[in-house]
Amino acid sequence: MKLLSALPLSLPVSLIAAPLALSAPPAAAQDSPPPRIDVAQADTNNDTLTIGAGAAYMPTYQGSDDYVLTPLVAARGQYKGVSFFTRGAHLFVDLMPTPPGPTWDFAAGPVVGADLNRTGRVGDAQIRALGKRRIAIEAGGYVGIGKTGVITSDYDSLSFRVSYIHDVGKVHGSYIVTPALDYSTPLSKSVLVGLTVSADYVGAGYAHTYYDVDAPGALRSGLPLFTAHKGWEDYTIGAIAGFSLSGDLRHGAILVVGAGYSRMLNDFAASPVTSVAGNPNQFYGAVGLGYTF
Repeated sequence: MKLLSALPLSLPVSLIAAPLALSAPPAAAQDSPPPRIDVAQADTNNDTLTIGAGAAYMPTYQGSDDYVLTPLVAARGQYKGVSFFTRGAHLFVDLMPTPPGPTWDFAAGPVVGADLNRTGRVGDAQIRALGKRRIAIEAGGYVGIGKTGVITSDYDSLSFRVSYIHDVGKVHGSYIVTPALDYSTPLSKSVLVGLTVSADYVGAGYAHTYYDVDAPGALRSGLPLFTAHKGWEDYTIGAIAGFSLSGDLRHGAILVVGAGYSRMLNDFAASPVTSVAGNPNQFYGAVGLGYTF
């Protein structure tokens, strides 16, 4: 779940990219007829693809208090019963078939992607003095469970998933575990809203790579020495809204807006990377256009 290749930061981009990925409604909503028609009549074998692009205003690195406007892209789709979606620079593939109608849906599959935290533009001179990080290529998997038809109608969707990814190279040589809870509901054929809550638990290697300040780094940057330990890195809360420009969320163009807040925790908030050069409170906003084929 960590970053888009075009973006300078990590986890929360997954939140900002989510509105674009959700420019198509949840699978059950995509494959269901409009309201007041029996959901059991839905064709769950339809192939679909939604792509989106836009711009996000976000911190220049995880824990930064400098912000930048940057492009982002996202995608979501289904092909022959296999669905996929992007979260930031990570691709999730669900190999479990989606049952028709308002029922429980189990998800499981691989995750691949990249972490670009502190690999691009960094506004703070002290963080620049610590040096850039190389792109971390990460791979792993996820499991999840969801249900369509939960609160407001037969078409709203609630899902929970946990992903585990690990650096397959030698950048941070560690892992990230991310539980996430998503809720979305179509308010009409042309309006979709959603909420998401997630958190990150990271290993010691990740903590050292992005939050430590060693002796040479302290000398170059003027920041105090610091050693970070594994633990909960942050939590993120976000909201999205999608507005169909064609009058039907299942097809055509959609305008998407999103906003989110992330709070750094534990050593990741206490690190001088955040507490001195940055800020533990992180804010995000995005606007984009998506198209469902």
